[in-house]
Amino acid sequence: MAEGEPVTVGTVRRAAVLGHPVAHSLSPVLHSAAYRTLGLDGWEYTAIEVTEEQLAGFVEGLDESWAGLSLTMPLKQVVLPLLDHVEPLAQVVGAVNTVLFQPTGSGRTLVGANTDVHGLVAALREGLGDRPVGSAVVLGAGATAASTLAALAELGCTTPTVLVRSLGRTGGLQRAAHRMGVAPRFAVLDPSSPLVTQADVLVSTLPSRAADPVAEAVAARVGEGCPRPRGVLLDVVYDPRPTALSRAWAAAGATVVGGERMLLHQAAEQVRLMTGLVVPVTAMAEALEAALAPSAART
Repeated sequence: MAEGEPVTVGTVRRAAVLGHPVAHSLSPVLHSAAYRTLGLDGWEYTAIEVTEEQLAGFVEGLDESWAGLSLTMPLKQVVLPLLDHVEPLAQVVGAVNTVLFQPTGSGRTLVGANTDVHGLVAALREGLGDRPVGSAVVLGAGATAASTLAALAELGCTTPTVLVRSLGRTGGLQRAAHRMGVAPRFAVLDPSSPLVTQADVLVSTLPSRAADPVAEAVAARVGEGCPRPRGVLLDVVYDPRPTALSRAWAAAGATVVGGERMLLHQAAEQVRLMTGLVVPVTAMAEALEAALAPSAART
């Protein structure tokens, strides 16, 4: 549906998150909570296993009842050739996590968007308030790192430091940075580097447990009387939570924003784009917290 064109209550529409694997996704929890609160009884959101090889055929086979799709990696990049239009932000980031089916006089147009950047900005704003971002450090160089560079640029930081395990794997991120017009500095990740703790913002895009050495180094530095972390941490991992890095950061008295807040805000933006309605973010957040509660209890 066209952005800004609200749906009619009672309309039967479908949406889904695609990926492989995707059974763990909490997107159905978030979107379904929004539909219930909005009274969209005819709307359904599910998780569907789709591989890279299956994506083109799957999209081609969708009927007129489909409103949109959410995509996980690596489908965020595989989908690009299948789209009629890619929004500018998604183009520069090089990743589409949202597909919108917009009806036209002769059929429909497939539009690719990126709501990950919106989710990152909104999540970081929860920790930062109105403070500007003068310095930032990003851990990792994957697809989420590209969205993070775009989010940091929106927040005013165009020269972040990106710490990676291998400089030889940063080509894709460097190309994305060039398209965005930002100039990050790349360096090999040293968990004990003071860079990690002294920036205004630290965003970890590393997979679960991969940032544990950084957490151990943060705790050790604080124990040795070194300067405590002074910035806001956003660890994009939300299950299990809290992560070791989040625990170490909070124990040092610094501000932590959980990865579930990014997940929430990117999903809320998807709901807005797909329905054209004001999004019930609070209801979505409550449903997400309920779904994550067992994970938090185990840690």
